[in-house]
Amino acid sequence: MVSSENQRILVWLRNDMRLRDNPALYNAAEAGEGVVAVYVLCEDFIERHSTAPSRLDFIRRHLRQMQTDLAERNIPLVLLRVRRAGEIPHQLLSLSRREGCHSLYFNAEYPLDELNRDRAVAEYFHDHDRHYKRFHDRVILPPGKVRNGQGEPYQVFTAFKRRWIQMARELPMVPHGLPAVQPKALGQVSDAGMTLDSLFRGVHLKDLSALWPAGEEEALSRLAEFADGPIRDYKSKRDLPAEAATSTLSPYLAVGSLSPRQCLTAALSANEGRWDEGSEGVTTWISELVWRDFYQHVTVDFPVVCKHKPLQGHTDAFPWRDDEEDFNRWRRGETGIPIVDAAMRQLLDTGWMHNRLRMIVAMFLTKNLRIDWRLGERWFMSQLIDGDFAANNGGWQWSASTGTDAAPYFRIFNPVTQSERFDPDGRFIRKYVPELARVSTRQIHQPPPVPGYPAPMVDLKASRKETIALFQQLNGSSSKG
Repeated sequence: MVSSENQRILVWLRNDMRLRDNPALYNAAEAGEGVVAVYVLCEDFIERHSTAPSRLDFIRRHLRQMQTDLAERNIPLVLLRVRRAGEIPHQLLSLSRREGCHSLYFNAEYPLDELNRDRAVAEYFHDHDRHYKRFHDRVILPPGKVRNGQGEPYQVFTAFKRRWIQMARELPMVPHGLPAVQPKALGQVSDAGMTLDSLFRGVHLKDLSALWPAGEEEALSRLAEFADGPIRDYKSKRDLPAEAATSTLSPYLAVGSLSPRQCLTAALSANEGRWDEGSEGVTTWISELVWRDFYQHVTVDFPVVCKHKPLQGHTDAFPWRDDEEDFNRWRRGETGIPIVDAAMRQLLDTGWMHNRLRMIVAMFLTKNLRIDWRLGERWFMSQLIDGDFAANNGGWQWSASTGTDAAPYFRIFNPVTQSERFDPDGRFIRKYVPELARVSTRQIHQPPPVPGYPAPMVDLKASRKETIALFQQLNGSSSKG
């Protein structure tokens, strides 16, 4: 084993684009031997995971800020690019040797591709007499810790949440501070990496900086503003897409410029330390944080969901329709169902979609158009600035009635009813579907023929009835088998 005397620690940054409450970075800096940070862009992962151009640009802008922030603490950030994930172990080991780093620290990621990548790196470092250390920062409770009385993972959220809160209450809920400033003499590295422009050369980017400024200062500012007032009305207003009633923190959580622990401590502070009582707005938002943990746990406990498969295996036999034109109309927001079209255009314009609308459009695709949820899941990842595999897969499988805690197959949102309930005056619809700007509030949810706007592409009642019948047949066949 190499000597650790006067040697540095290499910190491998991924979706943890922040200095504060970054366990790998904080603990490396505390070791007092000097720190080198590295970010690796993997072309194969971008393609395989359908990473959105807006998310890639968001990462690029965060890296620029990270370079500046880390440099102020004498921590250089090296940028590397590889074609395939299999190149990463060698590239990291070469960098660690070149820069005199005896250990590699990184924060865990849980989807199967990422787990396999990290295991390969860990084994490679071990085989070449280098230390490595893995920390947890994307969850409050690491996967594998939350179990039922039989020691098995939960498949139902309500039971998971009950146990999660019991366990989380016992944890010291104090985020790490900034990493220690490193010795100046150790703040230089050899010409090991590439420039930020070179790192993203040839990569398709979409600049949404006007809507989503980068950096942990922006993330913390949004969190503070939300916790200072809007969080108290979260339960009553969170389903209204025309209202600015949600935190808009999901992009920052996705790239890790904000940690779940920072969010939870802010919520608890706003609720005088109470977890599941007090302000209903706060406790409802805490539940959303638990949902994020839940879906991260699912990817580890049920890796089948990482293999383009449903968790409920028998649903893989469901007869999905293969209709490219219908799918494309849904993608473009040209379905003739105003709330669906407004939501899909919001996604195209902003790289983000209101959570209630994500459920509406997902159920419309899977239950009314009867198109495979996996196509919708992949389309979302190709567009979302807050694309996160665990949350996105969990949401799609819930809507399609194929996953954990799945909505019963007979519970199918009627998009018109949802629209009337959550966008009653049509404000959100008019914002994103200007063709309907002059339609009256009474007719906005089911408009009469309007020049330039399509008629509904499907009969909602008939398609609902057909889907329920097919699920009944499927479940009947499964129970007989």
